[in-house]
Amino acid sequence: MDGRMDTPTDADVLTLAQWVSPAYPVGSFAYSHGLEWLIDSGAVREAEELRLWLLAVLEHGSGRADAIFLAAAFRAEGADALTRVDEAARAFAPSRERLMETDLQGAAFCRITASVHGFDLPPLAYPVAVGRAARLAGLPLGTTARMFLQAVMSNLVTAAMRLMPLGQSDGQALIRELTPVCARCAEVGLSGDLGALSSTAFAADLASMRHETQYSRIFRT
Repeated sequence: MDGRMDTPTDADVLTLAQWVSPAYPVGSFAYSHGLEWLIDSGAVREAEELRLWLLAVLEHGSGRADAIFLAAAFRAEGADALTRVDEAARAFAPSRERLMETDLQGAAFCRITASVHGFDLPPLAYPVAVGRAARLAGLPLGTTARMFLQAVMSNLVTAAMRLMPLGQSDGQALIRELTPVCARCAEVGLSGDLGALSSTAFAADLASMRHETQYSRIFRT
């Protein structure tokens, strides 16, 4: 297998930091993963409710699933295997908006990463794109998965800070608190076993569906 399972070098970490940075032009700032509807409806009103929602998403919803898709793409041998992983990732999206979220971010990631690194990266779902790029770059899988999930979680906290009374200090403290959860979820998904896929974060899935018809909104999802 190309790429290492772990033991990142400084260059590895800096490359991954660039890929998951808010400055990397994938448009992650435009998506709230259904959180905007939850806040608008009053289901998430304070930091503790946000923490519980994020825990559910990471441990029982798209966080866990994305770690599996990322690892499966990293391990995929050949174009056909990669296509099957990508199709599974798209099929697993529970709503139109969540499919758009992974599709558009993934396509943007592939465009910029192919341009910068010279990789052959067709448009892929977001976690699939990151997993495949990490394989091509010879980056360690474990570190890639952990940093990807931490970045996704951080983006959702940042979205919440724009939507609810959540100060920057409290938001950063929440990111710090949930970082070990991202590491655990990444570890669970390292096998890349698509047969282990599951999701029981039903409220988050329903929120993404409700957001599709929300009257006034800032985020695309």
